[in-house]
Formats: sequence, C-alpha cells, structure tokens
Amino acid sequence: MVLKIFFPQCCNLADSGLLVGRWIPGHDSAVVLAVIHYPFIPAQVKQYIQQIQRQSGEELAVLGSWSLPKESQEGMESFLRDLSTIFPQERWLQISRKMGKMGFTCQILSRSQRAAGEEREKQSRSEEDGEEEEEKEKVVFVHYDQKKVMLSRLHPVHMEDTQTAAASELRQVFQTVARSQPLFLLDRYDDGPLRSTHWQTEGREGSILVELLKRASVPLCLLLSWPMSIWTRFCRLRIFRIFPLSVLSSKLSTCIQLSHRSEHMRSISAPGAASSHIEFTRKANTVVSVLVDVALGILLMTWLYRDEHVATLASALVPAADRVATELEQLLQWLMGAPAGLKMNRALDQVLGRFFLYHIHLWISYIHLLSPSVEQILWYGGLSAGLGLTFALSLLSDMVALLTFHIYCFYVYGARLYCMKVYGLSSLWRLFRGKKWNVLRQRVDSCSYDLDQLFIGMLLFTILLFLLPTTALYYLVFTLLRLVVVLFQGVLHLSVDFINSFPLFALGQRICQPYRLADQPSELQRRGPDVPDPRLQLLPQRLVGRAGQKAVCRRAGVSMETQELQSRLRTEPRATGC
Repeated sequence: MVLKIFFPQCCNLADSGLLVGRWIPGHDSAVVLAVIHYPFIPAQVKQYIQQIQRQSGEELAVLGSWSLPKESQEGMESFLRDLSTIFPQERWLQISRKMGKMGFTCQILSRSQRAAGEEREKQSRSEEDGEEEEEKEKVVFVHYDQKKVMLSRLHPVHMEDTQTAAASELRQVFQTVARSQPLFLLDRYDDGPLRSTHWQTEGREGSILVELLKRASVPLCLLLSWPMSIWTRFCRLRIFRIFPLSVLSSKLSTCIQLSHRSEHMRSISAPGAASSHIEFTRKANTVVSVLVDVALGILLMTWLYRDEHVATLASALVPAADRVATELEQLLQWLMGAPAGLKMNRALDQVLGRFFLYHIHLWISYIHLLSPSVEQILWYGGLSAGLGLTFALSLLSDMVALLTFHIYCFYVYGARLYCMKVYGLSSLWRLFRGKKWNVLRQRVDSCSYDLDQLFIGMLLFTILLFLLPTTALYYLVFTLLRLVVVLFQGVLHLSVDFINSFPLFALGQRICQPYRLADQPSELQRRGPDVPDPRLQLLPQRLVGRAGQKAVCRRAGVSMETQELQSRLRTEPRATGC
C-alpha cells in the first residue's frame, strides 16, 4: 500500500506546527496546503479552518504535525503528537525533519493506536541516498510548486462533474490548491492570532504593494474616465466633419496617434475588472506599452533640452533644406540636357525643367521665410515627447511630409502627365483597330471611323508616342525621390506601431512566470447540460480515397452510420410481389 503526500516546497523550512490540507477521496493520498506555527490555541485553529471551508467549499482539516526542531524547542515532537487526540482523524501524519538534512521522517498514527497510546513507525525515510521501504506501508513525497499550481489555469476549476473528478487524482490536487485561495490570501497583511506558512507568505511585502496598487487604481480609473468622456464628446463634434478638418485628421500621423492613444486610455480607465485572462493580458500590455512609451519620450525630452540641442537642430535644418534644393536643381539641369546619353524632346524637356525649377525656388523662399521661427517650432514640438515617443515620431513624420511637400508635388505632376499620355495612347490604339470604349456598358465595342478621324488620330498618336520617353523619364526620377521619402516615413510608422502593439507584459510573463499564461482549452470547458460531448466519427470505407467535394455529407446532423444504412437501402433492389 502506497500513501502519497503532496507537500509544498515553500514549507520545507517552515517552523514546527500543524499541517493543514485535505485527504483526497477515492485515493490514498493527501494534499498539504499550509503549516500553522506554534504557539496556537486549538479552538482558534478549528475556527480558522471552518472559516476557510465556508469561503472555499473544500473539506479542509488538520492532517497532522510538522516538526523542525530548533535549540529552544525541546520536546516539541511529543507535544505535537499529543494534539492528535484534539483533532480527530482516521490517520495522523507526523512529519519531521532535521536541520541540515534533505530527508523527511513520517509516522502514521491510526485512531486505535492513539486511543491505546501506542506508536508504530510505518513509514520510510527519504534520505539523500534513496528511500527505505517498510513492510506494511510505503510513503511517497511529491513536492510541488504551490505558487505555479495556484496561479496556473490548467485545473478545471469551473467543472462540476464529480464523477470525472473522482477518477483523476491529479485533477483533484489541482482543484484543491486552486479552490483554497482564501487560505493563501487571508493573512497577507496581518498574521492575526495564527501564523502560517504557504507560498503567499514568501512575498508578503510584494503582495501588500500589489494590493495597494489595485485599490489605488479604482479611484485613478474613475478620475481618468471623466476627462476621457469629455475628450470623446469633443472629438465627436460636427465641426471636425468638415472637409479640411476631416482630411487632416485622417492624413496626419499625429492625429492618428492621438486617436490610438485615446482608445488606449479609454480601455485603461475602464473601472470594471477584466472578465477573462486574455482580456487582462491585453489590458496589461496596453498599460505597459503606454508607460514605456512615456518613459522613452521623457528620455528624448531630456536629450533635446539639454546642451541646447534644439538650437543646434534648428540651425542645421535650413542649410539642409538649401542643400536638398541645390541637389534638385542639379538633377533638373541634368534632365534638361542629355541624361545618360538619351535623346529627349527639347521643347517639352525645357518646359518641364523650368516648371519644376520655379517650384523649387518658391519652396526655398518659403523655407527662408520660416527660418526665424524654426527654433520655436522645434522647441514646442519637442514638448509632444512628454506624451510619448510615438507622438514625437508621428510629429517628425508630419514635419518630413511638410518639408518634402515639393517632392510630392513633383511626383503628382509627373504621375498625372504620364497617366494622361498612357491613357491617350491606349484610346488612340483602339481607334486604329476600329474599337472604342463604351462608357455606358463599360466594355470595348466595334466602331467605324471616317478618313478624317483616322488621320487626326494618327497625328495625335505619333505626337504622344514621341513625347512619352521624356515624360516617363521625369515620372521615373520623381517617383524614386518620392519612394525615398515614403520609405523614411514607413520606418517611423513601423516604429510607432511596434511601440503601440509590442506585447511587453506578455513577453516578460512568458520569461519570468510562464505558468500564468497557461489556460484551459475551450474544447475542454463545459458546454452545457443539453449539449452532448463531441465525438469523432470516421468516414465509411466507401468514401475513403474519393475527392473532398464528393466525400462531404449533405446532412451533417445525421451520423455517418445512419447515412451509410440509408444509402445501402437505396442501392439494394426492392422485393416486389408477383
């Protein structure tokens, strides 16, 4: 006969006292949950256990005694042995350990032995070299991490199927530890009349801080929800739906990030507790990402406003704009000549080059007009980093878009001109083939043209065809310039999205406390009294090897055996009377 004792690792060095736990019904095993230390009053211990039973619903009891003798506690083992008459149990576990040794010594006293005053040693000692076996009964100690078992969600706590629970010993162990949460959380702050040892007592100071943060988060969330409701009503005003404001709010990266941060703050300031573990993880990820974002933004602010870095950036911005304008002018001069030895249309090349040079001169004059206020713009723009690094990156993206607005205009002009040329060539090509585009029916139809129409179409097609290389070259160059700007802004947007959506809390929990991420699969949860358990049915042999579309049953609610029987009855010849 083997007796299993599930002993928590946190109680290996606990002071001498009583073992509180539960005998698992249907199995010869016991679960130890805590150790109540000496000194104590037996009546207070009974009252304490009854209180835990009412709160947890588990049949807890005093399993026996735990003895770890010290210098000032002589005769503690005999005193604890005498307490077995006060707490009536079928079997009384008397576990002892000596300081400096790894093994345990366990004695099991039955009720008859305690009444007669006899003691019999029925258990083996687990020493460093192994386990010794007794003739009648063998004891196996199973050390478990009480914190991981308590905080993990592998145990089916919400299951009420007692028959299945009785058939699984390990399942009852998980349920007992999980439902005994009041025992672990009752003495987090004040020992009271009884002092006990379990996993929560190891981090008592940390649990006090966590509980204080939890209690302080409720009024803080209520305080945040009030300004967030005002901000939501302000954003829903009709004035923001007017054409210029609606376009700016949808195009500017700062406005988009502001809307994202508003959603984050609304989810954080919700006073209700998370209904599921997934929702709690998502909310915690949002809180941690916001805190990290603000911390990085504050670091950026300290760098900007230290040693006059803002003035340095402002003084370097205007020369950089002049350098970019000079490079663009040289690029346009190169395009107006013979770029890469290509023969371009002289007239169109000169017109396009002068047009874009005029835009560059306008832009440079605009930059020099704003140069006195560039430092103030950067100084006030740097304050946005106090809201987070993402706001500073979004503002930088918008500033890059404004500073390179002339490149965007060049790209739009070149793209429109190129599209017009391509569209005109495709229309004239359909004219040579005797086709035309039917606008009403959205298709190409046949059409007969006269000689004048064909002559004019041929002239226009020839002109557009010879002007296409010049237009395509300008379009290609300005598309590449626009692509460089878009790539830089894309890096900024990726950084913002990475900071907003990186699951830092879940990653840290995965590294430090992976047992908290364990969750019961949805398929194992109870589906209700009226819903039967899912059963796996194999396909009949006549469907094996057929195509997937032919093997799909038309009536999914009928079992495969019933469908096979019906098909067999349909195929068999019926007996007809003569």
